[in-house]
Amino acid sequence: MVSVTRAVFGELPSGGGTVEKFQLRSDQLRVDVISWGCTVTALEVPDRQGKVSDVVLGFPELEGYLQKQPYFGAVVGRVANRIAKGTFTLDEKKYQLPINKEPNSLHGGLRGFDKVLWTPQVLSNGVQLSRVSPDGEEGYPGELKVWVTYTLDGGELVVNYRAQASQTTPVSLTNHSYFNLAGQGSPNIYDHEITIEADTFLPVDETLIPTGDIAPVQGTAFDLRQPVQLGKHLQDFHISGFDHNFCLKRSKEKRFCARVYHASSGRVLEVYTTQPGVQFYTGNFLDGTLKGKRGAVYPKHSGFCLETQNWPDAVNQPHFPPVFLRPGEEYNHTTWFKFSVA
Repeated sequence: MVSVTRAVFGELPSGGGTVEKFQLRSDQLRVDVISWGCTVTALEVPDRQGKVSDVVLGFPELEGYLQKQPYFGAVVGRVANRIAKGTFTLDEKKYQLPINKEPNSLHGGLRGFDKVLWTPQVLSNGVQLSRVSPDGEEGYPGELKVWVTYTLDGGELVVNYRAQASQTTPVSLTNHSYFNLAGQGSPNIYDHEITIEADTFLPVDETLIPTGDIAPVQGTAFDLRQPVQLGKHLQDFHISGFDHNFCLKRSKEKRFCARVYHASSGRVLEVYTTQPGVQFYTGNFLDGTLKGKRGAVYPKHSGFCLETQNWPDAVNQPHFPPVFLRPGEEYNHTTWFKFSVA
């Protein structure tokens, strides 16, 4: 059984509208989602003793989400991740997008899907949020209708993304939740054990744009096919963190993507997806300046993201999985976040 309750979360400034919060409860999980940016603001999961903790980073009230902050819990789009120099060419026309992360365009631009109010509809086991992204929004061609659905099934949070376009446009949607299985506000994620089911990854240049190579993980710091403890692994390989796309098997079927285990609490997160890639990000840009829930601060490496999506800069890399959605087609992807204890 899943229960869904709705409440007012806050009011947008200068009459911008009311942001609502939807609380989804199953026998194992409690998830809060707000209509601003389709954002997951809380996710409560029991440990092996049955003690519940909130395992996502975020803010106690709306003001936190309206400030400059690193996409905590939000759906990002129209195109997740980086587009080199904010440009791409489609049908011989060049498009220029806002440059919001020098020298590239990141996560949909200055006012992406994370910075707009979505229209909610309560379901029996969750909530569906929808919006119409107008033609030309943030420089992207065509009107795009988008539906994001969050549903609960026992210990599983299921996120489905659908979109339809009036003209050909790139689309790649993801959820940008930052997790800490010790509980949000815990100082780091070094004691987490991570596995990612990927034989290849995308090396990047100094601006974090893929070079175009599809490199084997074998013998590198990116070989996460067997569990590694994150802190030790970063030390062993002398790297300051991950912010890379791992290439998953290219099929439309649901498949295992990643597993994270936190030994002292026993919490396990498994991620399954239909997407061709996952951006594993270890919160390298967090710097402790943001005040989060329950007075928490979020220093570097205090949360991790597993952003299932198309490969970064696919608009400019023809050998990457196709990212363009054409009229009459439907973009339809699902990611499953499955929580358990071990």
